[in-house]
Amino acid sequence: MGSLSPVHWMIVAVVLVLLFGAKKLPDTAKALGQSLRILKKETAKLHDEDDAPGVRTPITAVPLSVEERLRALEEENARLRAAPGTTRPEHGPTDGP
Repeated sequence: MGSLSPVHWMIVAVVLVLLFGAKKLPDTAKALGQSLRILKKETAKLHDEDDAPGVRTPITAVPLSVEERLRALEEENARLRAAPGTTRPEHGPTDGP
């Protein structure tokens, strides 16, 4: 199967006009174009941030061993328990209300 022939494109155009109406079709196309421009600009920003010189890779990107992950989780748990103003729920996740 090759690309779509002009007859196929005409059928697609007629279906679009029937679905959206002749008045809303230009507004829909304009909104789609703006969305694509925003998406293109944001993805370009992401690529620029990745290629920026002097930016270090976060420490969390380094793979940790199981023991290191367990130690980090235990430290985080102790820190959260010791934090002032935190309250523990009376019921666990499997208990009812």
